Amino acid sequence: MPYQESAPPAGFWLHQAALAWRAQLDVRLRPLGLTPTQFLLLSSADRLERRDGPATQQEVAEQAGADRMMTSKVLRLLEKRGLLSRTAHESDARSMRVALSADGRVLAERAAAIAREFDDAFFGAGAPLLCKELQAVAGIRGR
Repeated sequence: MPYQESAPPAGFWLHQAALAWRAQLDVRLRPLGLTPTQFLLLSSADRLERRDGPATQQEVAEQAGADRMMTSKVLRLLEKRGLLSRTAHESDARSMRVALSADGRVLAERAAAIAREFDDAFFGAGAPLLCKELQAVAGIRGR
């Protein structure tokens, strides 16, 4: 079906939904002093650390689907807040290991609970099906 101005394509609506979701999540995370991006990277580092021990910045970026430079800047800010530490990798001087502090773990858990509650309300009962569809669209399998 050719593009018609009266019927925007699916990508338009996906973008609009993502903007609405992010703006509303931002409001909910703000009392914790986190942006959605900071939450995404903090929770990605937490998830990786719980599974395999401290991850590298590169692994955190990959888990979050984030740019490496942006990840480095955000993790540096979270480190200044005492939420995590970044130390040189023992076998690769170019790589940094990321470990959450006790405060970082507590904040990651609180933020994750807020995000889960928000997602349940925002996406409703159709969330599992929507997740499968979005994973297929994004080309992500078993992540």
